[in-house]
Amino acid sequence: MECENLNKQKKKRFEIDMCNGNLFVKIIIFSLPLMLMGILQLLYNAADLIVVGNFGGDKTAIGAIGSTSSLISLTVNLFMGLSVGTNVTCAKYFGAKNNEKISKVVHTSILLSLIMGIGLGALGFIFADDLLTLMKNDLELSRVYLKIYFIGMPFNLVYNFAAAVLRAVGDTKRPLYFLSIAGLVNIILNIISVVVFKMGVAGVAYATIASQFVSCILIMITLCKTKECYRFSFNQLKINKRELFEILKIGLPAGIQSSIFSISNVIIQTSINRFNYIVMNGNTAASSVEDFVYVSMESVYHASLAFTSQNVGAKKTDNIKKITAYSLIIVTLIAVIFGGTLFIFGKQALSIYTKVPDEIEVGYIRLHYLCLPYFLCGIMDVMVGILRGMGYSTLPMIISIIGICGFRISWIYGYFYQHTNFTDYKDLNLLYVSYPISWIITFLVQLTCYLILSKKRFKQIENDLILESLS
Repeated sequence: MECENLNKQKKKRFEIDMCNGNLFVKIIIFSLPLMLMGILQLLYNAADLIVVGNFGGDKTAIGAIGSTSSLISLTVNLFMGLSVGTNVTCAKYFGAKNNEKISKVVHTSILLSLIMGIGLGALGFIFADDLLTLMKNDLELSRVYLKIYFIGMPFNLVYNFAAAVLRAVGDTKRPLYFLSIAGLVNIILNIISVVVFKMGVAGVAYATIASQFVSCILIMITLCKTKECYRFSFNQLKINKRELFEILKIGLPAGIQSSIFSISNVIIQTSINRFNYIVMNGNTAASSVEDFVYVSMESVYHASLAFTSQNVGAKKTDNIKKITAYSLIIVTLIAVIFGGTLFIFGKQALSIYTKVPDEIEVGYIRLHYLCLPYFLCGIMDVMVGILRGMGYSTLPMIISIIGICGFRISWIYGYFYQHTNFTDYKDLNLLYVSYPISWIITFLVQLTCYLILSKKRFKQIENDLILESLS
């Protein structure tokens, strides 16, 4: 009995009960490790830029790495989006206490991530040159970094799908521990490869692969050793068709949305590449700084997704209403505090990445337009998370594609290109203002959809409860 109690305590140390208790506090507890995990990941990505920028010996190195980020997102996000399907499906069955279904989701997800990782890695490596040409990026260092990065894609995808499983059951602590270890590996190898062996951008890329391998191995060991319903076993590894369909139903629209988001970002990056390397470097530094606010907000998105999914499975509609309100409040507070701080101290933050005054000025133009209104992006994403958690994934995708991507692309080609000659970096004001405008439009439409669709879902849950009571 004592041993059983100890096991239960150990389980509670990692998992969060998302269906009972103080949900406001639990959303914060769930989000904090995710927030720290995102920040840590950005820190060792920033370490890539800082090390290669200060010790790489090539003034184009920062821009070479940074200008590939939107391209990497474009090719990877479709597959990463499928992990959202894993998270929602697994959380729903966890809330419903259906252990058999959870096991099938886990094994389907891991095999799917491995297959996609190998395929994407091979295609990315082969077509790296063609992709960079489409972006008007002729930097040799970008080609080197991109090709090496794609080699580590299987480790990257397997880790993210396995982490989605742990998030679904309320465990956000262990992925944080694993990413912390991987981040230290990345930083140490960055210094050794760039400072000691003078490998430059290639050394940074190899260090990234090594860190991804470490995090992948650690999280898979965890899934293999656990005694819970989400345990992974190699002899059960197969694609279960019904569970695959459920994952794709939620995850595919999420992935398509992320990929099309990336298309608009690629178009924006292509526009930036038409200036010069100073603008490329300044934009890269600002994007890296700004991402610290974004990943903090994104942690609340993942919380809203998991909490809503579990309560849909547990058929607790009142909780879903609370989760919606609490998530919107929390993400707004995060955005206002972090974004406001970055707005005030943005130039100091940018100076960590570059000491060139013009590059800092370019970077601050981006921060000026994104940091203060960033809460609009946060509440927009939370609404998407709530809708997906309730099982609606296609409509939020369509709304986001039209509101974000459609607007930005129309703005770039219909307005920005007509009012700039790509010689004065102050023209970037005309480009970056499209971000907050697109967030406002999309959030208002997402909110309207939530008010309509939530009534439909709650009515369905109420009918299910009546049928269960009669049977």
